[in-house]
Amino acid sequence: MWLFSRKGASGFSATSTAEEVTEGIDGSGLTAVVTGASSGIGAETARVLALRGVHVIMAVRNLSAGHEAKEAIMKRVPNAKVDAMELDLSSMASVRKFASKFDSLGLPLNLLINNAGVMATPFMLSKDNIEQQFATNHVGHFLLTNLMLATMKKTALESKQEGRIVNVSSRRHKFSYPEGIRFDKINDQSGYNSLSAYGQSKLANVLHSNELARLLKAEKVEITANSLHPGAIATNLFRHHSFINGLVAALGKHVMKNVEQGAATTCYVALHPDVKGMTGKYYADCNFAETSLQAKDQELANNLWDFTCKLIDKC
Repeated sequence: MWLFSRKGASGFSATSTAEEVTEGIDGSGLTAVVTGASSGIGAETARVLALRGVHVIMAVRNLSAGHEAKEAIMKRVPNAKVDAMELDLSSMASVRKFASKFDSLGLPLNLLINNAGVMATPFMLSKDNIEQQFATNHVGHFLLTNLMLATMKKTALESKQEGRIVNVSSRRHKFSYPEGIRFDKINDQSGYNSLSAYGQSKLANVLHSNELARLLKAEKVEITANSLHPGAIATNLFRHHSFINGLVAALGKHVMKNVEQGAATTCYVALHPDVKGMTGKYYADCNFAETSLQAKDQELANNLWDFTCKLIDKC
C-alpha cells in the first residue's frame, strides 16, 4: 500500500487508519448505529467509534456473531459502550422491528452508518421478492434511514449537535448497468450480471445520500448525508467470486487495504470536525472524490426515491 500513501487535502491518505483519522476526537455523548458491524470494516468502525467514546449500537444479521464482535471490542476497549441488536437488511419486516426496538430504548441518535452489504451474489430474491443486492444494499438502508430520521432530527435539535448519515458505497457505483438503475428490470433474471447489479446498488447508495442531503438542507435540519468509497479491502465480500477471492488471497496485502485502513474514511466522515456542514459529498481515502455522471443525475435520484418509496409501501 506504500504506492498509495500520498496525502490529500485532508492530511490523510489511502494508508491512513481509522484510529489515525480520529485521533484526539472526543465522541462521548454521541450515539451511533452501525449496520453490518459483526465483521470487516463494520466491526472496525464500531470499535474505533467506541474507542472515541461513542455509544455504538451494532446492527447485525447474526446476533451470535454480533455478540462475539462486541466481546472482541470490550477486550480491546474495556470502557466501551457497545450493544448488539438484530437487523436483517434484506427483510423489511426485520428493519421495521429493529427501528421499533431502538425507539423503545429511548436513546438519542447522532450517527447512522449504513455500512452493511453483500457483493456480486448469484441471482436471488430477498424475502420481499426484490433482487438481493438491491434489497440489502439500498432498499433496507433506505427504509432504516427513513425510520430513524425522526429520532435523529429530535437529537440534533435537543443536543444542538449536527447529526450525520453515512452511506458506505463503492467506486463500483461507476460500473452499474448502462441505464444506471434498471427500474423496470430490478427483479429480471435475464440480463442479470452480479457485478453490474452490485454497481447498481452502490450507485443507489450515492443517489440516496445526495437526495437525502438536498431534502434535509431544504428542511433546514442539522443533519448531513454523505457517501463514500472505503477502498478495495481484503474482506469476505468477495466470497461469491472464486477468481477474485483467489486474487485477494494472493495479492491482497500488497495492493489492497486492511480493515483498519478500510474503516478510515467511514470514521473520518462520521466524526471529523473538518466534515462539519459538508453534505451531499462523496469521499474516498478521507478526501473529496469524484462520482460518476449518473450519480449526479437529479432526475435519476428523484426517480429512485419515488421507486424505493413504492417498493417499501408494497411490503
